[in-house]
Amino acid sequence: MRGKDAVKFFSVIAVVAILTFLAFQPNGTTISGLGTIQSAYDIRQAADLKGGIDVLLAPRDKNDKPYAAKNDELNQAKSVIEHRLDAKGVMDRIVAVDYGKKRITVQIPLKKGTTIQDPGSTIEDLGKMALLTFREIDETKSANGQIVPVSGDPILEGKNVKSAKYQADTQTGGNDVALKLDSEGTKKFADATSRLVGKRIGIYMDEMLLSAPNVKEAITSGECVVQGQKSVDEAVRLAQDIQSGAMPFKLESENTSSISPMLGSNALSVGVTAGIVAFIFVCVFMLFFYRLPGILACIALLGHTVSQLLFISWFGLTMSLPGIAALILSIGMGVDANVIIFERVKEELRNGKTLRSAIDIGFKRAFSAVFDSNITTLISGCVLLYFGTGAIKSFAITLIVGVILSFLTAVTASRLLLKAVSGLNIAKHKWLYGVKGVKEQNG
Repeated sequence: MRGKDAVKFFSVIAVVAILTFLAFQPNGTTISGLGTIQSAYDIRQAADLKGGIDVLLAPRDKNDKPYAAKNDELNQAKSVIEHRLDAKGVMDRIVAVDYGKKRITVQIPLKKGTTIQDPGSTIEDLGKMALLTFREIDETKSANGQIVPVSGDPILEGKNVKSAKYQADTQTGGNDVALKLDSEGTKKFADATSRLVGKRIGIYMDEMLLSAPNVKEAITSGECVVQGQKSVDEAVRLAQDIQSGAMPFKLESENTSSISPMLGSNALSVGVTAGIVAFIFVCVFMLFFYRLPGILACIALLGHTVSQLLFISWFGLTMSLPGIAALILSIGMGVDANVIIFERVKEELRNGKTLRSAIDIGFKRAFSAVFDSNITTLISGCVLLYFGTGAIKSFAITLIVGVILSFLTAVTASRLLLKAVSGLNIAKHKWLYGVKGVKEQNG
């Protein structure tokens, strides 16, 4: 094995080993300076696996007295709650408004470390007033899709917004949001937009960016339009979100009850067992048909699986039973890619190519087929994510992450490992690649 090949080979093995170690630490891994790195044991389980809580939220004014919220205000409060849950990765939820009783019902899975007797951080953020702010964007730090606000006091707060409504642009056919500010907000906004012409102002709900429109000119009238929304629904949602920042009430938990696991308490263990059995059978299949490449594919597949579990844990996503199904499906997608690639390699070996040449040509010619199959699955996952709700979103997110990782491991990790070992004399026998023949002489 050449020097560079050895470095690549053992680097991939080391990365897979480290990720596997991190994924299966029951209490996470504590690293000095970085804190505790969560493991697969920290993944938040959906209500269908672990159960959850049903919270009844009642409007209260700033003096903690009952508040007779209007229907529009209740809808705005619902929007805030959904934003908060989106930010926490809680896709498996139900948020419903009872307009008659002026209440909002929220059903969510329990967070790790909480119980129905002590739900704690599971619901602590849901009833707080949303903090809407308009902030100047730090263009020097904003890059690669990251929009960073300038530290310090915001330009405006939600209390400065008198109204936010959807408005169709009759000239361009666009979907806008028309804002009206109070007297204090008018003065502040006039000062800010006068010095920020040509720059962006970020609109934030808590720490979540809602929009970052460009300032085309100084706005001194107290009325402005936020342009650039892609659809009517997106513009209406933005208007509701902005309006909710000026809500004159907060939400207080009035009643909390438990939700039993809908699929039974053993649903998770059954799903995990199914995943382990699926992984073992896949590895046996790869070893039987592809031998040495099959062994390397199993290593890459292990890296893919633990990476996906860590991604779900680190980003605080909720794992439901459909999510476990998506995880198993993505394992199949990774194997599918390896099968296509290895069959091409075997075909080139049968045609008399040297081992390294067969590997290069096999990966190159199989790339388009692997890419197309992954893209079509990715499109399906994105459609499910956009139109789906609850467990469907959980399935879609897990599938999307799995497809991306399976593509990377099949095309990158497997290739690095296979090319690295192909330089060893012991690894040049065609039988090791599922092809009948003698030891490769020129590989």
